[in-house]
Amino acid sequence: MVTATPSSSEIYKDLGLVRPPDKKAQNTELGLEQFLKLMTAQLSNQDPFEPMDNSTFLSQVAQFGTVKGIQDLQASFQEVSGSLQSNQALQASGLVGRSVLVPSAESSLEAGGSIRGAVELPSGVASPQLKIFDQAGQLVRTVDLGADQTGTVQFTWDGFKEDGTPATPGRYQFKVEGVTEGGAQGFPTFAAVRVDSVVIGEGSEGLTLNLAGQGSVPFSQIKQIL
Repeated sequence: MVTATPSSSEIYKDLGLVRPPDKKAQNTELGLEQFLKLMTAQLSNQDPFEPMDNSTFLSQVAQFGTVKGIQDLQASFQEVSGSLQSNQALQASGLVGRSVLVPSAESSLEAGGSIRGAVELPSGVASPQLKIFDQAGQLVRTVDLGADQTGTVQFTWDGFKEDGTPATPGRYQFKVEGVTEGGAQGFPTFAAVRVDSVVIGEGSEGLTLNLAGQGSVPFSQIKQIL
């Protein structure tokens, strides 16, 4: 029995990762052999009445040595970058299926499910309340978050309306309001969303998370991994 070995693209797909398409590399580097050919041709075709000065020749050799050193350094950086990217891919695979907090004021309610999120509260907020609204802007539920809450405070809406009946599945908006010394105030909210897949960017692009019902979000915007 012959067992097929999965390709690297299939392995990334099984991990829930997506790699950008490979770009064809073009060889634009000047190697030592090409450099020597150019120098030989330059010496062979120089004006015998005005031969190349030794300092000029040595300067060109020194410039090539500098360029060659930079190229070697770039190659070393590329190797390090490749190792970091491989390590990043392994770490990213662990995010698939987990929930993360992203800046948002809305989320999706599934049948029989709930909506989770968080709010950033400063100190001294009195009576913070979570308010849930449907797509028509109608208030569906108000939840007291409790006093003496400070920092990143997580909350959960169980999916039931004020009258105790289950809310219709769909998109819902939420906001958190409280009373401070300056009066009533709203505070930044975050939605807890499941990670469906991860895109590994090239260079400085970093990771991009594909979230259920939220689209694509850069990893740098993640508030917390739950």
